[in-house]
Amino acid sequence: MKIRDEQTSAGINVLDSEELLKAQAPIWSEDPLSDICSMLLADQIKVVVLDDDPTGTQTVHDLAVLTTWDVAAITQEFASADSTFYILTNSRALTTPQAEALNQEIAHNLSVAASRTQQKFIVISRSDSTLRGHYPQEVTTLINGLGGGFDGTLLIPYFREGGRLTVNDIHYVLQDQKLFPAAQTEFAQDAVFGYGQSDMKQWVEEKTKGAVNAESVVTVSLELIRSGGPIAVAKKLEGLINNCVCVVNAADQRDVEVVALGAMLAEKKGKRFFYRSSSSFVQARAGITRRPLLTANDLRSNEKGGSLVVVGSYVPKTTNQLKMLLNQCDILPVELEVENLLDEKSAADVVKKAALLIDIQINQGKDAVLYTSRKLITSDSDDCNLAIGQTVSQSLIAIVHAMDCTPKYIIAKGGITSSDMATKGLNIRRAMVKGQISPGVPVWQCGPESRFPGLNYVVFPGNVGEDETLAEVVSALSGD
Repeated sequence: MKIRDEQTSAGINVLDSEELLKAQAPIWSEDPLSDICSMLLADQIKVVVLDDDPTGTQTVHDLAVLTTWDVAAITQEFASADSTFYILTNSRALTTPQAEALNQEIAHNLSVAASRTQQKFIVISRSDSTLRGHYPQEVTTLINGLGGGFDGTLLIPYFREGGRLTVNDIHYVLQDQKLFPAAQTEFAQDAVFGYGQSDMKQWVEEKTKGAVNAESVVTVSLELIRSGGPIAVAKKLEGLINNCVCVVNAADQRDVEVVALGAMLAEKKGKRFFYRSSSSFVQARAGITRRPLLTANDLRSNEKGGSLVVVGSYVPKTTNQLKMLLNQCDILPVELEVENLLDEKSAADVVKKAALLIDIQINQGKDAVLYTSRKLITSDSDDCNLAIGQTVSQSLIAIVHAMDCTPKYIIAKGGITSSDMATKGLNIRRAMVKGQISPGVPVWQCGPESRFPGLNYVVFPGNVGEDETLAEVVSALSGD
């Protein structure tokens, strides 16, 4: 079947999602999850997910998230009954040297804890489904820190809830039932992690600056996954040697489940893989079944005050969601001008006034939204852009620290924002993922060591949902 390739007035090539998916082979008919769960139980191999921002928990439930990675904390998780746990690194908010140093430390601590407990483990480096992050530097550092000897690195950016598909090696972003090549979306224009290739083989060559040639990248096709199943995938992966880069195509959750089981079968025969994936593969590899979305009844709170929404993300999707929230919900807007936050003379006063406004609102049982001005301020330096983001995030944290009230719940919008809010604003060291309040939007329960023990903390990715999703979540949690 020939797929129509439309072109927008801006010259962007888009595909009709229904036509593209109909042109593919039928999905594999057998459910691999039961076999995955059986192998996890029999092999007793821990799945450690290193998450470069907290939105990676958007497909799982009833798992622990650590915001610290000392040997003692990892050893404790190795001793737990759960097969999988997360370590929140937030490395996407760091410079490349900082991210490398952090991952080197984590790899060392994992190795020490494993040696002490004789615990076997695999690592999944969970990153962005729209291809932003420290690749390949982060992966290279982890592989070296874990002693090398890997046969292949599997790249699996498919993310069901976000509409990210990889078909014929091209990574797509679904918007309004149209598939846009990832490099032709706003995500590829990221000031720090931008890129120009949608073909994953070419993307690898671009990101590695030619160190890995596109022609040397192995791919696992949809045809192989759907026609041959886990056995065919296992045979394909058994052929990987010398840490070959392998791109995995996927257009349905069943596809990544088939790949997960195939990889486990290959590992059973002695192969060793490193995984760089989005959230959907984590769900498959950890053998986690789908669960209905959480409701307001699932997240009841004894607190009588209002709630707080914190919006730091500046991507267009977030801006549209913020506008809808302000238009549809009875919520106090507290806007922070980024220029004032970057000015040391005015920043402290801005923080004090914002905290006072929020306290008054929440103590009256009403909701407030704290958000940064929508004008994006950048420089010509990646490091400076990261520094700007860190300064803004620190201001948001300072405002939460200055608050005297206890909110009913907190929603943090954006990866860096939600991570910094969790670790520095709420002082979370270990949280439990309760599930999702909306597709791709996880809810954590803060641990007893946190500033607000037991608080429901909603981690809302910047690039997830429709324009009305944020307003819907706020309304649902408020009982409207």
